[in-house]
Amino acid sequence: MAQNGTTENGLPQSPIPPPLPQPCKISEIKYTKIFINNEWHSSLKGKTFPTFNPATGVKICEIEEADKADIDKAVEAAKAAGKRGSSWRRMDVSSRGRLLHKLADLMERDRSLLATMETMDTGKPFLQSFFVDLDGSIKTLRYYAGWADKVHGKTMPVDDNFMCFTKHEPVGVCGAIIPWNFPLLMFVWKVAPALCCGNTVVIKPAEQTPLTALYTGALLKEAGFPPGVVNIVPGFGPTAGAAIASHMGIDKVAFTGSMEVGQLIKEAAAKSNLKRVTLELGGKNPCIVFADADLPLAVQEAQKGAFYNQGQCCTAASRVFVEESIYDDFLRLSIESAKKITVGDPMDPCTSHGPQIDRQQFDTILELVESGKKEGARLECGGYAVQDKALIIQPTIFSDVKDHMRLATEEIFGPVQCIMKFKSQEEVIERANNTHYGLAAAVFTRSVERAMRVSSELEAGTVWVNCYNALHAQAPFGGFKMSGNGRELGEYALAEYSEVKAITIKLNDQLTV
Repeated sequence: MAQNGTTENGLPQSPIPPPLPQPCKISEIKYTKIFINNEWHSSLKGKTFPTFNPATGVKICEIEEADKADIDKAVEAAKAAGKRGSSWRRMDVSSRGRLLHKLADLMERDRSLLATMETMDTGKPFLQSFFVDLDGSIKTLRYYAGWADKVHGKTMPVDDNFMCFTKHEPVGVCGAIIPWNFPLLMFVWKVAPALCCGNTVVIKPAEQTPLTALYTGALLKEAGFPPGVVNIVPGFGPTAGAAIASHMGIDKVAFTGSMEVGQLIKEAAAKSNLKRVTLELGGKNPCIVFADADLPLAVQEAQKGAFYNQGQCCTAASRVFVEESIYDDFLRLSIESAKKITVGDPMDPCTSHGPQIDRQQFDTILELVESGKKEGARLECGGYAVQDKALIIQPTIFSDVKDHMRLATEEIFGPVQCIMKFKSQEEVIERANNTHYGLAAAVFTRSVERAMRVSSELEAGTVWVNCYNALHAQAPFGGFKMSGNGRELGEYALAEYSEVKAITIKLNDQLTV
């Protein structure tokens, strides 16, 4: 007879896995208005815009559309909330941390609801929203909650007649413009370090995906953040986004999105008040697989890099360089793996691959697929829309991709993996760096020496070794070259949201007895 906790042969019983989280049933979206001063407002021009479920094409709801006048109103609220003597500025710095922890607690409480809304708005699989996006958001809030009372200056030795020290002060009103591929996560990446350093925020979610940002406005109010500290202004880039970038009352702007829009934001910031700018832009990221790599691991991780979030990632591994001696095996295993990916309804826990965000993105990806065929790349699998599935593109693999092809030079932002062959370490480093992007890269090898050498020579802000998309709140994230300026996450992000003031005091040089 088996003892408690063991099988008949004496081995430990396998624990029963917990049930998978399930999407919530949402009959109505509660928060659809502009959030200013902890209150909900209609657009001053009376305009609204629809947001759609990309998995079904069905309109979810109408959202109040912020325009320049609404941005002015939000900036006024943020300036008032952040002025000297306000409750936010007088608040004990450890209390900022407690508020960020409280917001994280509320996200934990409403995790299933937020994940459901994120999947409705983006089309990403529900379990990815629940386990990855929500987990990352909550951990980032808790990370910066811990930093709130540790942002401090230094003393500098000069001479005995002076006392010289620095203090860190808030930048002021921080504008943020976030993308549609990771709406909640990008909201937190911008807001958490800004609030940690004592700033106030005016943030514009992407027009395609405003739901979780607006819901978080209600959580910010419930957590106890003072009115005006965070203001959420849903709208469009050419109107609301442009107003943030050029606003004379905004002291810093942070943007995640395309390189082309990043250039416009930097220009607008320079022409207005020379506001600070941090940019996290696109990538054409190399993933290098050497012959001594763990082949199954490399196939799995490279495919995660290429297809995660339907390929709609700035870090996507869209250029996979494979050493020629293992190229055929890597290609074969990659094709087998891609054909096993489950596409379909993103609310189904079995689904790991959902629709693209909208028709424009869908058409752009398929047009790039056609360009690959015309330029001579070999389509190995996928490359077509899935029948009866709205905006879903079957995971796609191309072989024989050459460096000059559009597939190898343009950011695809879709589920397309380009597998390329190389002969030597020197060759692949040169080819990997031959791009104006420099966001992320990966190296797969069992050699520590090679991993260190190659990662040092790659021109990218993040290099993963024997893994892909391994992001942590503690590690800085940002790009080299035209992939952006500045860093998000980690201690490095604090410098983007604080001003350093040097104070020098002349001491009395008369000795007293």
